[in-house]
Amino acid sequence: MSRRCELNLEKAVMSGNNVSHSNRKTRRRFLPNIQTFSLLSDALGTFIRFDAAPSTIRSVEHNNGVDNYLLKASPSNLGKKAKALRKKIIEVLKAKQAG
Repeated sequence: MSRRCELNLEKAVMSGNNVSHSNRKTRRRFLPNIQTFSLLSDALGTFIRFDAAPSTIRSVEHNNGVDNYLLKASPSNLGKKAKALRKKIIEVLKAKQAG
């Protein structure tokens, strides 16, 4: 599992310094809280598994589901899996409108 959120690429490993009481600085990594979630796609009718941050999942719930979140999010902020899912959702919604 990579240390990057699949739904929001801004959530990734950051680096910084540990600063001691004597003000010595040593490098460290700040790891994001990445967990595995299964989210229901209403358009596709299936559960999709994502490695995402809980803060991103709260954003998904705020947007009334993963479908609305992916349609509203800019593609540049989405991972490969999320971009592919976004395309499938758009295709399914266009097919439902046409037929």
